[in-house]
Amino acid sequence: MARRKEVKKERLEELVDEMISDCENPEDLLGRDGLVKQMTKKLVERMLQAEMTDHLGYEKHDPSGRGSGNSRNGSSAKTLKSEHGSIPLEIPRDRRGSFEPQVVGKGQTRSEILDEKILSLYARGMSTRDIRDQIEELYGVAISPTLVSEVTDAVLEEVKTWQSRPLDPIYPIVYLDAIRVKIRDDHTIKNKAVYLALGVNIQQS
Repeated sequence: MARRKEVKKERLEELVDEMISDCENPEDLLGRDGLVKQMTKKLVERMLQAEMTDHLGYEKHDPSGRGSGNSRNGSSAKTLKSEHGSIPLEIPRDRRGSFEPQVVGKGQTRSEILDEKILSLYARGMSTRDIRDQIEELYGVAISPTLVSEVTDAVLEEVKTWQSRPLDPIYPIVYLDAIRVKIRDDHTIKNKAVYLALGVNIQQS
């Protein structure tokens, strides 16, 4: 088993060396149409095809699939917005329409990593339009301020739910602390204290 893993690692390194041998500058590797973006597209589409095989129970062109009651039915185009830019994908379909991809779910148009980057910029006090411009400049992904608001509003809704949760009547131990952070307030950056209260309930004590 260890030997097989070592052989796979060596083969992977050889493939990586072969792929990057034609890259003459960082743009060829990490640019908007660079190798990383192309590889992301290929990997995601391979994973989608693997999901379809698992869903149907047989490989593509496998005779055992005849008369199974369901089969592949071409693909549909989708553009996924990611940290590598806008990636055009071919999403496989089945004749019954029962295939539910997990790698890129139905209705999903952006990656979770992109959402994390939006939230990270929002947490630093950037406006929705500033975030849009920053994402487009860094990753070549055109997003709207409305999309930024949707991402941040979803998190704020979770925060409100958490804040309004019922508390225990007694906490034997309570830790109080504060940290100074820079926060945008009325278009200026100010130092403000963020207070932390951590309660240990009876079950934990």
